[in-house]
Formats: sequence, structure tokens, C-alpha cells
Amino acid sequence: MLQNKRLSTAPMIDWTLPEYLYLARLCNPEAYVYSEMISTSAILNGDTARLLRLYERTHPVVLQLGGSDPKALATCARLGAAAGFDEINLNVGCPSDRVQHYEIGACLMAYPKRVGQMVAAMQAAVDVPVTVKHRIGIDEFDSYAFMCDFVGEVAAAGCRHVIVHARIAWLQGLSPKQNREIPPLRYAEVYRLKREFPDLLVEINGGITTLDAISEHLQHVDGVMIGREAYHNPYILAQAMTLWGKTPPTRAQVFNGWLEFLADCERRDMPLNLVVRHGLGLFQGLAGARKWRQALSGQKSLTLSQIQAAGEAVLRQNDLL
Repeated sequence: MLQNKRLSTAPMIDWTLPEYLYLARLCNPEAYVYSEMISTSAILNGDTARLLRLYERTHPVVLQLGGSDPKALATCARLGAAAGFDEINLNVGCPSDRVQHYEIGACLMAYPKRVGQMVAAMQAAVDVPVTVKHRIGIDEFDSYAFMCDFVGEVAAAGCRHVIVHARIAWLQGLSPKQNREIPPLRYAEVYRLKREFPDLLVEINGGITTLDAISEHLQHVDGVMIGREAYHNPYILAQAMTLWGKTPPTRAQVFNGWLEFLADCERRDMPLNLVVRHGLGLFQGLAGARKWRQALSGQKSLTLSQIQAAGEAVLRQNDLL
């Protein structure tokens, strides 16, 4: 029943870096994993190779772009596709003041025709799919009809896949954190969107933290995107495989794969204390998880043997080694 349904991880600035994406892939071989949002100006004026770096084993992986200029977005989409990203996603959902200043993110929902032009330019530049992540509305533009008109515009531009954060964004008066918590979740409107756009792939995002919730949403839409829960508890991605009737990797298998990756990072002189932060939630819900986090967080340096010992202690305590 869920054969054609999709699971993905949400893009999160400073969190969903390539090292986290590798861990997420160890947990689930099929989920789509998203980069953090990267602005077109950063790609065009900064260290492009570093910003678009990928680990081969992370596919399928999606690049999320932030921008508002069609030409710049087209160029960055082309660079992303050349770097190996499997899809390109346009951010029309971030509510932060910083990105609004550059006309990036949720503020663009007020200009659906312009977003359509951006999507069309990106699609013309690449052969990989171009998708849009957006809110159900912004500020006083919070009706279902507003969202429906917005989606209609991007669909007319050729977009076949939208990811909908099921909250409106208040662009004035609320912080990004408050915008993730205070506006009420309106899942029913996303379900309705799927019914009224049956040929569009509609994925839902926002406040989804359990397997039961994932399963329920997948009865109504084409996919579920998990945000902070997938970062703080990455093994939920493995557990979710059971919804598709598949056997997930064990915690020990994920941890051993993570150790191999960390050993490779060490050979490339990457500071392990910076890499391992992405795995602090790996043992979430297990006895000893707190000791694992305490042993590894806030350290100026770490060795592979320290990480191995801390992880194996948790696995042994839970009879998982």
C-alpha cells in the first residue's frame, strides 16, 4: 500500500550537513535526504565545491536552494545537478528575518507568479526534478484558497512535487523557532491539496515525530518529511522501514557503519568532535544514551577509540552488541 510513498528528512541550516546525511543514509537506504538550505549568493560567490560536496553513499540526496533571482537559481541548480544531487528544491518556507532581507524563503509566497518564473528557469536548466517546499500561508494570506492558488501557479510552471509545512509563517513578530511551534498545524488542508491536485506529488511536513503519525499521514498524501525528530533521533528513519514491510538495520549495524565513516574522516584530518555531533542522538531512547551524549559533546578533541568505547557501552547495556 505504501510502495510508492516517500519518506524524507527536512533541510535544516547548520544541521543537515553531509556528515549527518551519511548517518541518515546508514539508518535508511531509501529515504530522501536534504541538504541544508544554501543561498545562491553563497554558491556563486563562495567556496562552491565545499558547499556542494557529497558523500557517494548518501543518494538519493536533494539540494535545497534559497534565492529569488531566476537566472542565479538556474545557474545554481545546474551546478547542483553537476555535483551529483538527485533533485533540486526551492525554499519558499523559511520565515527568518535574515533570509527575508534577501527575498528568500516564505516571503516569496506573496509572489506566486515570480516563484513560477523561478521554477521554470530552474527546470529549463537541469534534467533532475525541481521541487518546492512552502508553508500553507503567510501572515494575513492564510486561507486555503491562497495556498491553492500558489500551488496552482508553481504547478503550471512545471513543478510536479511540493513539500508543505502545515503551518502558516508569521513573518513579523515570531522567531523561526516560534514559527515552528506557535501557528497551529493544519494537516487537513494539506490532505485537501492532494485531493484537489491528484497528479501532483504532495509531501507533508511539520510536527511529525512518531511512526504512527507517519503511517497516518501516508494514508492521505504521497510522502512525509521529518525535521528535528530525524536529527535528534535518527534511528526513527530505520524504524520507519517497517511501515514499508522492510527489515531495518540494527543499531549495532548503523553504529559500525558510522565508525567506518568516522575512521575515513579521521584519515582525512577532519576533527571527529565536529563530525560526531551529528550522531549524538543515535541511541535516543536506550539506556545509557545520556552517558553517550555526555562522553562526546563539548569535547575539544575526540579519538575513534573513545567514540567506539562509548557506543559499544550503550549497545552492551541494552544487549544489542
